[in-house]
Amino acid sequence: MTLPSAPTAYDPALERLEIELLLEAVYRHYGFDFRGYAYASLRRRVWKRIQAEGIGTVSELQAAVLHDPGVLDRLLDDLSVNVTAMFRDPGFFLAFREKVIPLLRTYPFFRIWHAGCSTGEEVFSMAILLEEEGLYDRARVYATDMNERVLRQARAGIFPLERMQEYTDNYIRAGGRRSFSEYYTAGYDGALFHPALLRNVVFAQHNLVTDRSFSEFNAILCRNVLIYFDKALQTRVHRLFYDSLATFGVLALGGKETLRFSAFEECFEVVAPAEKVYRKVR
Repeated sequence: MTLPSAPTAYDPALERLEIELLLEAVYRHYGFDFRGYAYASLRRRVWKRIQAEGIGTVSELQAAVLHDPGVLDRLLDDLSVNVTAMFRDPGFFLAFREKVIPLLRTYPFFRIWHAGCSTGEEVFSMAILLEEEGLYDRARVYATDMNERVLRQARAGIFPLERMQEYTDNYIRAGGRRSFSEYYTAGYDGALFHPALLRNVVFAQHNLVTDRSFSEFNAILCRNVLIYFDKALQTRVHRLFYDSLATFGVLALGGKETLRFSAFEECFEVVAPAEKVYRKVR
């Protein structure tokens, strides 16, 4: 889907100034920091919200956001880009099953951090994978996002029934070992995933841009989030993940993300190059 853009007559310099002021206002009034996000993508999403709100300028959006928290919530949904799926990129989950699970087996207890977990589909996917590998009761999974609304959705564990065929196909391609329908109960238009899958999951609000590390982890998954950050912010988050990983811990990024040419490239070895899975070695 192509996102709306600014009117062709809009002054680019003025537009950039207005967007910078909008982001500064959101940060100073609400504490959400989008100032280091990649400008081109952010700009398109700002204009999507302007058109959806039926207003005409970035400055009008700023006023609406400051005086109506409901507008802020809708803007957060646009800027946080909540695109996800069960067993998204099945090749990644297959690689995790084959190459990372043997490493996790060596620990009596381990922690996994899903950073930017969105509505939780990949958190449930990981819980299912760990359950099938007999490791779930050794695990504590921390699932975080800056957006409290999507965290509420994730905790509920209800996903569209119409997507179950797609998710079943993903699950099979990811090396699933059971009938996928065993993990949920269908009703009306929703699929309720079994609450027991969340018994070792902790959902919490956390902002990668402004918040610090909160524990030491044996695996961190942050897939398809860093592509929306500029270079300086990517470096900050790479440092956060490096500081949060135990030695020999695993970092998983999205398909278009990489540690190459970063300040931390030499600190990791590549576990699965195509799936962007790395292991901290120093």
